[in-house]
Amino acid sequence: MKLWAGRFQESTDKLVEEFNASIGFDYKLAKYDIEGSMAHAKMLAHCGIISKVDSQEIISGLEEILAEVNAGEFEFTVELEDIHMNIEKRLTDKIGAVGGKLHTARSRNDQVALDVRLYLRDQINQIKELVKQLEKVLLDLAEENIDIIMPGYTHLQRAQPIRLAHHLIAYQQKLKRDYERLSDCYKRVNILPLGSGALAGTKFSIDREFVAQELGFAGVSQNSLDAVSDRDFVIEFLAASSTIMMHLSRLSEELILWSSSEFDFVEISDAFCTGSSIMPQKKNPDIPELVRGKTGRVYGHLTQLLVTMKGLPLAYNKDMQEDKEGLFDTVDTVKVSLEIFARMMANTKFKAQNMKNATEGGFVNATDVADYLVDKGIPFREAHEVVGKTVLYCIQENKKLSDLSLAEWKIFSDVFDEDIYHAIAVETCVDARDTIGGPAIEEIKRVLEQEKN
Repeated sequence: MKLWAGRFQESTDKLVEEFNASIGFDYKLAKYDIEGSMAHAKMLAHCGIISKVDSQEIISGLEEILAEVNAGEFEFTVELEDIHMNIEKRLTDKIGAVGGKLHTARSRNDQVALDVRLYLRDQINQIKELVKQLEKVLLDLAEENIDIIMPGYTHLQRAQPIRLAHHLIAYQQKLKRDYERLSDCYKRVNILPLGSGALAGTKFSIDREFVAQELGFAGVSQNSLDAVSDRDFVIEFLAASSTIMMHLSRLSEELILWSSSEFDFVEISDAFCTGSSIMPQKKNPDIPELVRGKTGRVYGHLTQLLVTMKGLPLAYNKDMQEDKEGLFDTVDTVKVSLEIFARMMANTKFKAQNMKNATEGGFVNATDVADYLVDKGIPFREAHEVVGKTVLYCIQENKKLSDLSLAEWKIFSDVFDEDIYHAIAVETCVDARDTIGGPAIEEIKRVLEQEKN
């Protein structure tokens, strides 16, 4: 019999049972449901609502159930709808009517809100650690490859020379902000909703602060309607996860381009690539392609929950059951993407000479010619025009800037002198940009020391 069956005269339609049930996915909350229930049982005894003997019997029963869950021996059934009723039914089967006292002063509404917060709190900490691991890989790669010079790009056109280390640190900085976003999200997850009841709290003299302390929450929710009716903390996590995946997707796109014959900047380890069923020469960058593809999947979960929540009146509505599958899938997707990305990057080799060679085309030192003229007293806008005409001349003559004779330079401005050749060497161009956050080698070393400590 259903635990809520007292009000009903007809049996639940079999299809309704299957459609209504969430046990097919919320079984993942079993550990957290039991953890929350044990704290609740302790509180009930602490407040004298149930006896200490009953509380201890409930807790012992829950500990046995947790052991069954951990051993894979717990049998989840659709007829009992969700993880909460599955565990409560098993508890009453084990310890009898005393198990029915556990649900005193709580509802499934505040119970599920608690479970999701406990789960998400745990997962955020795990994801933060994975973000840190990938940050370390990128910093290590930057340090190992600090001497490699490559083109920096805008509009996917060669723009200015930089160091590969500078490029890698750019992604480390993005991940650093991702870590901070997760930390900030954690603050709003780490609020206890239990004690809010179905929507209007409870008449029992419970001690919510006691439960918060037992479960390590920073505080308790201040409005029972709000506590059971919103999933904004899940939405915030999904948004932070989408941003993580966006950053991984952008780096994936570059690795895909860079591993092509057209760029030939990197060699991704065979362990992270696959071949073709028909073309024997192929080595496909499947891992970055999959991460790029899975990014859309995570975006979809964020959009789905935003749309689910946008029209719901207070307080709880069954629509909110749809918060979990997308959340669980996002957690799994982000975790595996971060982990596999760290392994792949650690085993990726960069082709220094090919990267250096690429700086010799596309006039990546043109801005430095303009800066040279500015140093000689020419206004920047005039210098910009002079260099533009010089570049056009080079295109027409099929020359690089470094190919021009001094006589050719002087066609465009009398201020050009022999020192122009040193000024436009790519090493000079890169290391002259030594402002905070720039690509100069000494600045990169400073940032590496700062970020690794």
